[in-house]
Amino acid sequence: MRQIEAAAALGLACAVLLGGTQETAATLAAMRDDVLRLHILASSDSDADQARKLAVRDVLLARSEDWFGACESAEDAAAAAVSHREDICRTARGVLHALGREETVSAEVVDMPFDTRVYDTFTMPAGRYTALRIVIGEGRGHNWWCVMYPPLCLPGAADTSAYFDAETADLLTSPTDYEVRFKCVEWYEAIRERLTET
Repeated sequence: MRQIEAAAALGLACAVLLGGTQETAATLAAMRDDVLRLHILASSDSDADQARKLAVRDVLLARSEDWFGACESAEDAAAAAVSHREDICRTARGVLHALGREETVSAEVVDMPFDTRVYDTFTMPAGRYTALRIVIGEGRGHNWWCVMYPPLCLPGAADTSAYFDAETADLLTSPTDYEVRFKCVEWYEAIRERLTET
């Protein structure tokens, strides 16, 4: 009888956890649709290439208001990234030229996986996001990423509550409260990704 009770308790716990995981996964999926990430790849891992990547980052972030200031959604931001792609690349090449380096720069809007990333005041959970991906030179160095829209890690960044509903803002700003769910969602998404590939 104890084995039956233990099995029932385990089944109930799994059902509760799975239900919470699916609810969290749905909330995170909706949040990902409302975000445009910025992903910058350095040419290599040399100190000089990493420093150049950060110099490019600084200028692109300083100019971001010109390109993304009027955007009211992640979809608007992705469209703005596409329409300003040449200006973004030209700006990045100008930074590199000023630093004495002539390198290629490409920019494209892609759908790509990201690991969980902890920022100063919020956490972006792992998963697939739309991103403005900028590749400097060979693009074989460590990367840098943040959130272009909403402008959460730009100078003068807004609070998450200005762009997300209370539940989503809580997920992003209180990640330790949802750590188990985040991990379950990561497993769930990894399994779903593998099943999609096969």
